[in-house]
Amino acid sequence: MTKIDVTDATFEKEVILKSNKTPVLVDFWAQWCGPCMMLKPILEKISEEYKGKFILAKLNVEENTKKASDYNIMSIPSVKLFKNGEVVDEFLGMIPEKAIKDFLDKNLK
Repeated sequence: MTKIDVTDATFEKEVILKSNKTPVLVDFWAQWCGPCMMLKPILEKISEEYKGKFILAKLNVEENTKKASDYNIMSIPSVKLFKNGEVVDEFLGMIPEKAIKDFLDKNLK
């Protein structure tokens, strides 16, 4: 599984630069967020199933407020897909596993 924890300090290297080669799905989350905790195992399972087609990056918004602010994170969970250093698509909140796979299939072509 390609899963990494990112911070304000490592975001540029781990998300922006790596997204030039492999899409990076960033999960903006917080420990107190119930839907975030429900979404986490689903994203991790899908990440394993997709075997390196994307990198799953987790950013704790309470510990990394700069990047949360830079990307206008107003509610969580917020998930953004980066390609070539840019956000190409996103979804907000807890959505079903099939909807996440449809989102990825559409964007990973």
